[in-house]
Amino acid sequence: MENVLRPLIVLGGSVALTLVLGWLADLLLRRADGRHPETPLWGLLRRCRVPLQLVLLTAALRGSYREIEWRVVEDHEVGIGRALTLVLIGAGAWLVVRIASAAVEATYARYAASGRDAARVRRVRTQVTLIMRIVTAVVAVVAIAAMLLTFPDFRTIGTSMLASAGIIGIVAGVAAQSTLSNVFAGFQIAFGDMVRIGDTVVVDGEWGVVEEVTLTFLTVRTWDERRITMPVSYFTSKPFENWSRGGAQITGTVYFHLDHAAPVGLMRDRMRELLEQNPAWDGRGWSLVVTETTPSTMVVRAVVTAKDADDVWTLRCDVREQLIAWLCAHHPYALPRVATTAAPDRDEDGRRGQRG
Repeated sequence: MENVLRPLIVLGGSVALTLVLGWLADLLLRRADGRHPETPLWGLLRRCRVPLQLVLLTAALRGSYREIEWRVVEDHEVGIGRALTLVLIGAGAWLVVRIASAAVEATYARYAASGRDAARVRRVRTQVTLIMRIVTAVVAVVAIAAMLLTFPDFRTIGTSMLASAGIIGIVAGVAAQSTLSNVFAGFQIAFGDMVRIGDTVVVDGEWGVVEEVTLTFLTVRTWDERRITMPVSYFTSKPFENWSRGGAQITGTVYFHLDHAAPVGLMRDRMRELLEQNPAWDGRGWSLVVTETTPSTMVVRAVVTAKDADDVWTLRCDVREQLIAWLCAHHPYALPRVATTAAPDRDEDGRRGQRG
């Protein structure tokens, strides 16, 4: 009878204790979240319930599994203990990552809610994203190292591993040179405020928005929904355009190649009417001037302003389309024309004929 009750008490007690403590922790966090709605920390910490229960259950079993006194447990006592230790270390690492993630996300959420500068908010978002990746990587490395140290063989060969660490380090450093340069470039981008998540950039002739920044690569979402993945070292070694740097406001230009007789003054009046009716124009400024002439045409440049890159693109397209339509309808002579002359007459021998 004891052989049946003892395992039930150990296993059932561990499970019951885990469920009760997990429920109490979730209850306390739920009440704290209700009392302090201004911070999302307590609500985010509720996501730690599963790893917390796994830690509690594994710790309880690790401390009491020897009390089961089953023959199979006694024969594999070392293996079961090591397996529970590995699970405990992994669950502990999972719990630490979840707690760190909750703290980082809560901090960013409060800053984003109170911050009025969108550029600063994007900068903090980029930084906390990279910090969270670093924390996850460090916790994973420490957890794996702790797991390996539970095996006696790794302790035995520790001296030889340390002796060859210099050679291994040199080989690893040469092999991972590009990776390490990207990692340091990622730190430079995050804390040097060069590129932030949500910035509008132009790289290699492609216009898009920065969608993701990691320690080694950066993803740009183009206007046609493509994703360009580039190493972060590109942004520290080559020039690129950041249209969001210093503010999201931007100025756009539209060029027209027109005949010299084009009514520039009337075009200005029409453009002002178009801008006043277009919601994409932010009202900061505009202009329409002749910037260049050629023997057959002149170049008219229209300048418009908008609050961000998306609006300035829409505004440039609207101005270009509507001004050309207006010229076609009311001043067709203003459109560029190709001057042609009749070909001279030639006789049968190919010589130019004389006109009488």
